[in-house]
Amino acid sequence: MEVKRVLIDTNIYIEFMRGDGEITKTLQTTEIIAFSVISIAELLAGFKNTKKEQNYLKELDDFLDSPRMLIYDIDTETSEFYAKIYDELKKIGTPIPTNDLWIASLALQHGIKLLTLDNHFKNVPGIFLLK
Repeated sequence: MEVKRVLIDTNIYIEFMRGDGEITKTLQTTEIIAFSVISIAELLAGFKNTKKEQNYLKELDDFLDSPRMLIYDIDTETSEFYAKIYDELKKIGTPIPTNDLWIASLALQHGIKLLTLDNHFKNVPGIFLLK
């Protein structure tokens, strides 16, 4: 499936680095790959105190250095999306983890499809998931 722009969740990066063929093919045919500062933080936290921390950091730097890469940061507008999503999910009784709320907020803010392995994103009103 050819996609022009996609925001990838942390788990997609992890599976890409593990060599998942379907994810690799999707990312290879995507014009713009967006990544959030939230996902970068999750990865950096996961790398800490591992024997391969320096290797993982180098791989991440190489990945982020791609000319097709776009990194989304959080701003006031993102916070407004966060509050709206949080409220809507609370009302229907389907909360999702805080970091995933931020990632969903960035996807909605920028009008970009989200590629993830987490099913709970399906509960976020208005989000476009790439399957």
